[in-house]
Amino acid sequence: MSCIHHVRNSVSMICLAPHKCQCLRKLCVECLYEHEVDIKKHTIPITNFQERVLKKLQDSKLEETSELKNQRMAFKSLLSQSEQMLKKIWEELLQSINQIYDWIELENQSYLNFINKNTDLAESSYTDLEKLVNIVEGTTLNDFNALKNSYMKKLDQTKTWWDHHIKAIVEKSNLGIQQIQSLIKFQPNLEDECEAYQMKENLFEILISIQDIDVSFYEKILEILRGEKVSDILVFLSQTNNQNLYESLVNQQENISSVKKQIKQITNALRNIQDHQFNLGDYSSQAYEKARQNLIKLLPVKKGIIDFIMFLVLLTSIDVKFIQCGSNALNLLVGMKVDIRGQSLKNIRIKNTALFGGNFVRCNLSGSEFQNVDINGVNLNGAILLNCKWKNLKIDEINQLNGHCGGVLQVSISPDRNTLASASGSGDLSIRLWDVKTGLQKAKLDGHTSAIWSVCFSPDGNILASGGGNPLGGGDNSIRLWDITTGQQKAQWNGHTNTVYSVCFSPDGNTLASGSDDKSIRLWDVKTGQQKAQLNGHTSTVCSVCFSPDGNTLASGSDDKSIRLWDIKTGLQKAQLDGHVDTVRSVCISPDGNTLASGSSDNSIRLWNVITGQQKALLDGHSDTVRSVCISPDGNTLASGSDDKSIRQWDVKTGQQKAQLNGHASYVWSICFCPDGNTLASGSSDNSIRLWNVITGQQKALLDGHSDAVRSVCISPDGNILASGSDDMSIRLWDFKTGQQKAQLNGHTSYVWSICFCSDGNTLASGSWDKSIRLWDIQTGQQKAILDAHSSIVNSICFCPNGNILASGSSDNSIRLWNVITGQQKALLDGHSDAVRSVCISPDGNILASGSDDMSIRLWDVKTGQQKAQLNGHTSYVWSICFCPDGNTLASGSDDKSIRLWDVKKEQQKAILEGHKNTVYTVCFSPDGNTLASGSDDMQICLWDFKTGQQYTKLDGHTNTVNQICFSLDGEILASGSDDKQIRLWDVKTGQQKALFDSHLEAVNDENSLASVNFDKSICLQDLQTLEEIKSQIQNKQEDFIQYIPPLQLNTYISEVSNYISILILSQQPIFQTQGALILKGEFINYAGIDLRPLFKQKGSCILENKLESTQK
Repeated sequence: MSCIHHVRNSVSMICLAPHKCQCLRKLCVECLYEHEVDIKKHTIPITNFQERVLKKLQDSKLEETSELKNQRMAFKSLLSQSEQMLKKIWEELLQSINQIYDWIELENQSYLNFINKNTDLAESSYTDLEKLVNIVEGTTLNDFNALKNSYMKKLDQTKTWWDHHIKAIVEKSNLGIQQIQSLIKFQPNLEDECEAYQMKENLFEILISIQDIDVSFYEKILEILRGEKVSDILVFLSQTNNQNLYESLVNQQENISSVKKQIKQITNALRNIQDHQFNLGDYSSQAYEKARQNLIKLLPVKKGIIDFIMFLVLLTSIDVKFIQCGSNALNLLVGMKVDIRGQSLKNIRIKNTALFGGNFVRCNLSGSEFQNVDINGVNLNGAILLNCKWKNLKIDEINQLNGHCGGVLQVSISPDRNTLASASGSGDLSIRLWDVKTGLQKAKLDGHTSAIWSVCFSPDGNILASGGGNPLGGGDNSIRLWDITTGQQKAQWNGHTNTVYSVCFSPDGNTLASGSDDKSIRLWDVKTGQQKAQLNGHTSTVCSVCFSPDGNTLASGSDDKSIRLWDIKTGLQKAQLDGHVDTVRSVCISPDGNTLASGSSDNSIRLWNVITGQQKALLDGHSDTVRSVCISPDGNTLASGSDDKSIRQWDVKTGQQKAQLNGHASYVWSICFCPDGNTLASGSSDNSIRLWNVITGQQKALLDGHSDAVRSVCISPDGNILASGSDDMSIRLWDFKTGQQKAQLNGHTSYVWSICFCSDGNTLASGSWDKSIRLWDIQTGQQKAILDAHSSIVNSICFCPNGNILASGSSDNSIRLWNVITGQQKALLDGHSDAVRSVCISPDGNILASGSDDMSIRLWDVKTGQQKAQLNGHTSYVWSICFCPDGNTLASGSDDKSIRLWDVKKEQQKAILEGHKNTVYTVCFSPDGNTLASGSDDMQICLWDFKTGQQYTKLDGHTNTVNQICFSLDGEILASGSDDKQIRLWDVKTGQQKALFDSHLEAVNDENSLASVNFDKSICLQDLQTLEEIKSQIQNKQEDFIQYIPPLQLNTYISEVSNYISILILSQQPIFQTQGALILKGEFINYAGIDLRPLFKQKGSCILENKLESTQK
């Protein structure tokens, strides 16, 4: 038997130490050194232990059973004799009783017969008349009745006596039986003793002990529990005479004895877990983090263990006593990265845990109840969420408010917490008011003719001030006041001679301060609109102004790298705070007026003592300009937004970073706390506004993924492994089904730009900016060879179909052929006079084609390494080449905006396809060779008839360069990736867009029909099921919907579900997803009482309740 801790080693020793053995007393050679016991005193070789066990058995004379047999026979004889004696007594008693009752009945009947016989008295005999006279005049009948009553009384007394004594005998007999049964219950056999011992061990040992029970056994138990409407599983399973349960669980492989044993195992495990911390505390909390990680590390991913953990999760729908342990079990499954996609989790009750990064794609969670659960980064794509009750949810992202068509430069939340104002830059020039709770737009305020850089609510929330302008000059440079109730402009103040970057109301609402690109600060009387003062001192743009809580001091930050404090009453400068080495973008004073925070283009945040003017702390963490800082209303937390696209939360007292909130796809220009401090609003140049839950904002990670741009992905021939290459210089191998990282391949010293699997799937090749090619063994994750020869970047690599030859193209203008087995260079193909951008080997493996910045395409003989032909025609760089499946035609795309088709055999141009208006970056043949697709910098995809050379369809939809296109294996779907950060799937026959994947935060640089790669450092796997398959899946679960939705309407709603959903995203920061989820009724409420259904809807969920209401109307 293999050691459970060191699977390569066999168990060779047994532990005898008087302790709770972590190794379950089974030790291998390595365990001896880790076990920390006296080896000589407390361990013994397994063969020696076996001998000692046998000797002990012999000494105990367990085989001598004569006494046991004699006693058994004596007891059996006693019971048999007693049975015979009792039987004789019952028979004699019954006979006597029957005789008495029979005599009474006969006497009764004789008197009746005698009287009925003598109805004609004249004809009666003397004897009969004498008897009748005695009956009438004498005592004959009275005497009989007296005798009969006497007998009846004695019979009743006898019955009472027997009843009393029989009950006494029964009680004593039951007592004796109970004594015997107690021996059975409390004196288990050796096997039960082992089970009881394991019950006393830790959680790891409990789970290990239950690993041999099959999942079907748990399924049957759950089915019985639901059918019987059981609410206490332990009481139900502990019933000793539960014959129906045992018979229900018996199958062809198991008898009743085996079933009872497994029931006992489960019962013991549940009893132990019930009183364990696993059922009392939140195992996702920091207090249990070490124990949880150790458990995940120790537990082998055995199906039996996983099945029991899942059983604990499902048990929450039945027995309330196991809700916390089931919640921790679900957290454990997520932490172990167990594939639970598509599971039925109906009616589960989960509380006080974190499911961070959990993949619940297509799970049925209908009727589930979540309480105080962290759902950050959870993937609920395609999930069924009918009548759920999810409350007090922890999620960083509360709402994403979309509406602006330009970057959001400033956000501000009203004092009553109900309204958020946002200001936008070029391309929009509007202010928008939003309902914080619903995320819906309330109003759009138009008036500014230049970018709006700042907005601020008055203290009473009735007025909004805004400032704008054009940094390049010529803007309106005005300040405007707006009536929040009516949405109308109240006033316009002109005075600044350049862009107004910041406006701020004084605490009493009577004064407005403004900072401008004209280097001045101006104070305005809000009631009269008159300028009260102008504060001069800064030598460059004033970027930010902020009043102290008492309204006596104004702080300002400037492009001159300084912060200045001003006395409002006198208008004089009180202090100058120097320390930043670049522009001070934002300043904020704490609620107590003692601390000032500043954010700068030097990437730092600094905390200052307002009274002394001294720097208190330097907060480093952002990797780019800090655009905005804001201190929470309680003064304990500082939030910062940066050009690095992140928001960070800091502890004001300690200066330590508390959390990092990721989600924006571009610069975070502005952040603002809600007055209650629970919600944070952010505005970004990605045109969106996001609301975040401050309480639950925690920096965590699911997958230890790439830390820089992912440049290339490739799927193994068997479809089980996804490989990714990144600018972080690593290659990572991922389990395609579970998303678990299998290996990280380190070796390259610069960006990994190209990767390619060998046809057998055992070898992976990678090309890098470090000028090398490396071959990796997929099984071991070890580097097999380094192919060094190129003197510049390796741009492209391609395996020959037989897997023996690898071709590489480089910016050193050369192509090289390598022997994959030996790692030796076979040939150097010189000819190009500029960088080689693309290489492709023909389907038969005989010809290599290359495209170059020298505007030529060259064909090479793979065997000889000789150039066969040079194909000239393009007038600029050749970016992409692709062989037709029959190998006779080569297609090429170029910077000259054209596509050209080349006859490989005749080595001449066959056709030129014109239609694109800009660079053609990618070309790809359909598998049948009848269609050629092309993608271009003109944002279009064109489909061409290969035979005629005519363009028959143009696919419009992308809003930026189309970088990569790829056909599905059946040729019916075309996938495209673009700089607009989107992947689109197209129906090749109809030319219609089938699906839009908008999950990427940066440009899609490379993708295929199953995987996409992008600059947000994530890899997105897409589920390519057809719409009909998804309809079928949902209709199979129609019983879940039928109580809510009329059957005839169901198909209509199903058709609106996205037919392509992201089933897995491999990224450093998991992304919360609900694309294609079906939601009906129920509640989805976060900690702040905000309804999350608008967020679910924004992310692609279908709110069926809205559909029903619309249909009914």
